[in-house]
Amino acid sequence: MLAVAEVNYIRYEVNQKGESYASVSRKTGIDARTVKKYANQEDFEVKKPQCRKAPVMDPVKPILDEWLNEDSKKKRKYRRTAKRLFQQLVEEHDFKGSERSVRQYVSKRKKELKTMIDQAALPLESIPGTAQVDFGTAPFVYQSESMELPYLVMSFPFSNTFYFQVFPSENAECLLEGLQRMFHHMGGVPRTIRFDNFRPAVKKILGKGERKLTDVFERFVGHYGFHYEFCNPGKGNEKGHVEAMVKYVRNNFLLPECHIEDLDQFNETLWQKAEDDRDRSHYKKDVAIDALYQEDCAQWLLLPEKAFDCVRYEVVKADKYGFITVDKKQYSSSPRFAGDKLTVAITYNSVIVLNEQHEAVVHHSRLYGVRRQSMVWQPYLDLLSRRPRAIKYTSIYEHFPEEWTQYLKACTEDEQKEALRLLGTLLKNNDFTLLNQALNDVSAQGHPSVDQIKHRFYSLVNNQEDYSTYTPQMSLPDMPDITRGLDHYDAL
Repeated sequence: MLAVAEVNYIRYEVNQKGESYASVSRKTGIDARTVKKYANQEDFEVKKPQCRKAPVMDPVKPILDEWLNEDSKKKRKYRRTAKRLFQQLVEEHDFKGSERSVRQYVSKRKKELKTMIDQAALPLESIPGTAQVDFGTAPFVYQSESMELPYLVMSFPFSNTFYFQVFPSENAECLLEGLQRMFHHMGGVPRTIRFDNFRPAVKKILGKGERKLTDVFERFVGHYGFHYEFCNPGKGNEKGHVEAMVKYVRNNFLLPECHIEDLDQFNETLWQKAEDDRDRSHYKKDVAIDALYQEDCAQWLLLPEKAFDCVRYEVVKADKYGFITVDKKQYSSSPRFAGDKLTVAITYNSVIVLNEQHEAVVHHSRLYGVRRQSMVWQPYLDLLSRRPRAIKYTSIYEHFPEEWTQYLKACTEDEQKEALRLLGTLLKNNDFTLLNQALNDVSAQGHPSVDQIKHRFYSLVNNQEDYSTYTPQMSLPDMPDITRGLDHYDAL
């Protein structure tokens, strides 16, 4: 078969310049009959490849296709082999062909079906006002510790834009907090949002594409009024845009590792980074991305008047020490609640213990990672003040600052009672800053009394002047050093 250029040359020489077939044949080295054929050819359409008929296999191909389609819906171990399919053809359809022919056809069709089902992706239409949501992970240095943290990405396929926020976990509270932050920052709610089958959102996958939602996600959807869609199980390509954006965000904004001390402050900086990224043209539409984003905005639903309360409530039972367990982490409540059932309000960053009147009793920062226990000592200090000898059998010294640990060890039993009552009164939110300063100030002249610490504490609170040094006019006798406590008897 001649090349297109050769055919065009022959037709030009013969039909345009009037050269003879023999002359063109001598110039090109092509047989004169071939020159004549292409010079006079009228139809240059590409011939379709010949399809050989298979009189034995053709009648049973639809049957095999139907069987293979039925098997594709079953578990792999329940699918028929090519040998079994051949046997069925012989038994049920009086097939006269060979087993080899059946094996070859079945192998070919399985590859075609696999390509069509698993690899082929439909070009979904990008509609303004729709979004996709997914989590990704990236390395961070959070509070001086290297770790991986998840980040939530909401992408908008029509405009090829996105927003993202970093969270300590992929739980329901983090998901809803992230979505709500984005809605209120955007000033609207996408009409339709496509999700993966998140455990925080989907309780159970039902048949025919139905989902049983978790209670908190169902209330969240009802509050903001958007339509939700979920991908088929294992079909992440159905939300391919957000998956691409998860990778884009990690590569362009989160590598190398970002150093974070306060996660909320860090997240506030991410809004502008996402918006600055719109200063470019769409990769396919050749239109400014920011202009396309405005078309997205025009289709969004209005925000409700009130924000959703992203809180999960649980009823838990306290143990004999007053500890409760939430998501396999322990949180203190109060000794008076030992053995009682308590209501706990759980947000993405806090665990709040409530009493019967639904009032906050203890406020904890929510634990993530390897730390398994959070202790707020204020409710326990009054009990310890009545039983000061028990202090050495508790882990209180692990939670108190070093100066208070040493002070309590040097106190008598009565002094420990007074000191613990003072801490129970003055300690707020486990903040020892002013208490530490008061203790250090009055300890400069020896072991202080509780009244001295209290007086100095309130002086600091009210910004009063420091004590002035008094120099006596008369000489004072030398006093021997005094060692408090009984530790020095161990050396005898």
